[in-house]
Amino acid sequence: MRIGVPKEIKTEEHRVGLTPPSVQELVLHGHALFVERGAGADIGFDDQAYRAAGATVLDDAAGVFAAAELIVKVKEPRPEEIARLQAGHVLFTYLHLAADRGQAEGLLRSGATCIAYETVTDADGRLPLLAPMSEVAGRMAVQVGAHCLERHQGGSGILLGGVPGVAPAKVIVLGGGVAGSNALRMALGLGARVTVIDRSLPRLYALDAQYGAALGTLFSTRAAIEAEVCAADLVIGAVLVPGATAPKLVSRAMLRRMRPGSVLVDIAIDQGGCFETSRPTTHSNPTYVEEGVVHYCVANMPGAVARTATLALNNATLPFVLALAAKGWRRALSEDEHLRHGLNVHDGQIAHEAVARDLGLPYSSPEAILKA
Repeated sequence: MRIGVPKEIKTEEHRVGLTPPSVQELVLHGHALFVERGAGADIGFDDQAYRAAGATVLDDAAGVFAAAELIVKVKEPRPEEIARLQAGHVLFTYLHLAADRGQAEGLLRSGATCIAYETVTDADGRLPLLAPMSEVAGRMAVQVGAHCLERHQGGSGILLGGVPGVAPAKVIVLGGGVAGSNALRMALGLGARVTVIDRSLPRLYALDAQYGAALGTLFSTRAAIEAEVCAADLVIGAVLVPGATAPKLVSRAMLRRMRPGSVLVDIAIDQGGCFETSRPTTHSNPTYVEEGVVHYCVANMPGAVARTATLALNNATLPFVLALAAKGWRRALSEDEHLRHGLNVHDGQIAHEAVARDLGLPYSSPEAILKA
């Protein structure tokens, strides 16, 4: 199969869809790789490394899209990339369509087949292609939250771990999944007082067994969220409904009761955010203040540690890229129900139920599409 890797063009995005070792693996399996010039240069993967791995380096994205059948990216396609997609193209990347109607409509018009990393599942119902970036974002959330609490960043001037004789910061983590568990682990390691709120009792039991009395656990109710958030110094929003927009768990009214200079970090911003006052920001301008509370809502958090994030993502995506390339998308999805769950768009149809519901668009099941 002909596989293309364009350079990411989202603002301040330095990750790349395939590393040179991943390219080499695909070439060894008989596939042709086309990589845009400079696609991995920002994180130490220069064009010569791709050539040595067996790829053809092309001058621009237009050439990559024209040469390839399968396009492997990291972030959702921008309008100029959507304009290059055609029927017959297979796009494999993060999409987050439920919170982005414009992108969804563009992909529907393109006629392309679009498979989203974030809705591919595994045998345990987890999201293996979202997990690596959730791990990175969860760990980063504590770093950036601690930084934002500093007074010169607009925060309340609190050291996350405190010092002897001075209480540490109170950290609330909304959601105990992959991102949330990585966030609470980092916060506990820095000495903060941490409480996690989740609606899954089995997950709370597991976290309690792992961390014991060092971690507070609460079942998610409106009252519990309100009481804890209003008393928090740092709130990390790490909730996820696969494929769907994130629920708004923290209202503007709650913010008004928080201490001025408290901080919110919204890991769920790619899915619309879990705070009522959230709106996407960038690494160059990552924060804003609403109701006296600092908001960090960068929509591609792992892009700040792009080399680590790219390597972690490739570890997870490469087996699926190999399957798509070896079998073609129809056979690969027919034989693997978990990869089939990643199908979001095909030939003008929405193929993920949660995405269709949140966008108010008709839904066609992947099974029906594969039978057509």
